[in-house]
Amino acid sequence: MKLGMDVERSRKTFEEPDEVRTFELGTFEVVMLGGMTIGRARYEPGWRWSEHVGSRTGETSCPVSHVGMVVSGRAAVRMDDGEEFVMEPGQLFAIPGGHDSWVVGDEPYVSLHFLGADAYADPG
Repeated sequence: MKLGMDVERSRKTFEEPDEVRTFELGTFEVVMLGGMTIGRARYEPGWRWSEHVGSRTGETSCPVSHVGMVVSGRAAVRMDDGEEFVMEPGQLFAIPGGHDSWVVGDEPYVSLHFLGADAYADPG
């Protein structure tokens, strides 16, 4: 039985990412694997998307849609329509473009991104 798309067998880790995007109080590491672009975000306490990423592009909300999972720490999200929620370790998330986000508490926030990693915080 054949499942899904055809991919070449390979393994990678975030210890040697294909690309690292850095900004104040955060990093976004990118690994390309099996035809996918997967990202790992790490934000320090005090990080806020509109201040530390959006300010570089002049945007006040993130235009990228994300699907991912919280590994550690907590982050709040405020959608442009005013809805607000907090993401916690172990939670999966799907967030459309049009939001701001920030670290909640004193622990760094780490998440994996399975959708949106190709365009997120891309300086190019």
